[in-house]
Amino acid sequence: MTRVVVVGDLMTDAVARAKFPLARASDTPAVVTMHGGGSGANVASWLAVEGSEVAFIGRRGADITGRNRDMELMGYGVDARLVMDPERPTGTCVVLVTHKGERTMLSDPGANAALSPEDLPRDLFSGGSHLHMSGYTLINEGSRDAGMAALDLARRTGMSISVDCASSAPVERIGAEPFLEWTHGAKLLFANTDQAKVLTGRDEPESAAKVLTAWFPQVVIKLNDEGSLWYTNNRAEPVRVPAESVDRIVDGTGAGDAFTAGFLPPWLDGKPPTEALAAGNALAARCISYLGARPRL
Repeated sequence: MTRVVVVGDLMTDAVARAKFPLARASDTPAVVTMHGGGSGANVASWLAVEGSEVAFIGRRGADITGRNRDMELMGYGVDARLVMDPERPTGTCVVLVTHKGERTMLSDPGANAALSPEDLPRDLFSGGSHLHMSGYTLINEGSRDAGMAALDLARRTGMSISVDCASSAPVERIGAEPFLEWTHGAKLLFANTDQAKVLTGRDEPESAAKVLTAWFPQVVIKLNDEGSLWYTNNRAEPVRVPAESVDRIVDGTGAGDAFTAGFLPPWLDGKPPTEALAAGNALAARCISYLGARPRL
């Protein structure tokens, strides 16, 4: 089994699910819950719960939420390598979910923004392991050097590398070209349809995937309720697998991260892309049926 090293963000998610249309400048009844979150931490948690050997590198505040997130990761079976920041709080994300299920996120990276190259445990970077990089680490100027250092260590030690595109709006703000330059050398890119459009300017995911193979040997695009696709540039057309049906959607927060955690183990084992895509779709379906962005054990 290939060990996966995840470098990324650790957050506490405050998820507010509105029962009715938002009443601007007034009150709207909602169900509000608090969960562990962060794209990198979500991926690491799902990987561990599903039986992978996984380490997570990140930064937390010296506060009770940081301690809770640390204990939560260890409870899931993650080798949590978290540096405690004496000044910055643990990151927080407010997730506003409308009555129709549309999500808007307000993020305060907190301690995540101070992740530095010195925070990277060198013993985790070795041949035969895999590095998964959360795009948020590269997008955030404060943690970018750490992300670039992790990618460099992985390349020099012969690790395979995958990168997640994080979120469309921040990538659009920094520009597609810098993001593609920073992630040069990664073997696999994960993106959703909006992120793929920002990176390529192409509306059709199949077309975007083909453009992206100019930078990445393999590309996976998450298609929400239409499933997912995989493409490499030695094929005529992308491989596409439909989504699994879900009887009851509780919360879609973190479903893309669950997909990534489902896809990586069979992909790392050399299984066919159809099998890896199906595994990713299945874990994403489990996630949106759960209450919360991470596994609830």
